Amino acid sequence: MKNNLFIKVSVMFLFCAMFSVAVNAQNTFNKGDKVFQAGIGLGSTYYYSSMIPLSASFELGIKDNLFDDKSSIGVGGYFGFASGKGLTLLCPVVRGLFHYQLVDKLDTYAGLGLGLRLWSWKDSYYGYYGKASGSDLIIPFIAGARYYFSDNIAGFAELGYEIAYLTVGVSFKF
Repeated sequence: MKNNLFIKVSVMFLFCAMFSVAVNAQNTFNKGDKVFQAGIGLGSTYYYSSMIPLSASFELGIKDNLFDDKSSIGVGGYFGFASGKGLTLLCPVVRGLFHYQLVDKLDTYAGLGLGLRLWSWKDSYYGYYGKASGSDLIIPFIAGARYYFSDNIAGFAELGYEIAYLTVGVSFKF
């Protein structure tokens, strides 16, 4: 059920992004730009919904003018963390993102990642102690947008399958 909702929301986001009208836009993400993001996740991608996922990511612009003057490519890393009820999740991911400037101050992007979801569990019940750990390979699709309030500070929202289905937070460009 959660995956079905995720797919519907992702398709709606991409549909809106593809058919938005460009309004005198200047690129907000270019070759050489560095962006750090800190976010909080809504909807854990693992079994426990009581966890509050936290994430940080970094991206570097590596190519401008891919198709036209509004497109660029960035690469970077992502790290997610969540913990609760004896379960701890870590999620390191490398990502490649395609950016396209649709409207002024709005940086829209989509891409793919490759990473791991590492988990460990330990708890005790009625005097018995249990623990386990493992990992899952993930290849998340990411779709997101950053709205710049100033030249260097933006709010962002991302849909993806890293540590949370939806992540919101703040971005810092330097």
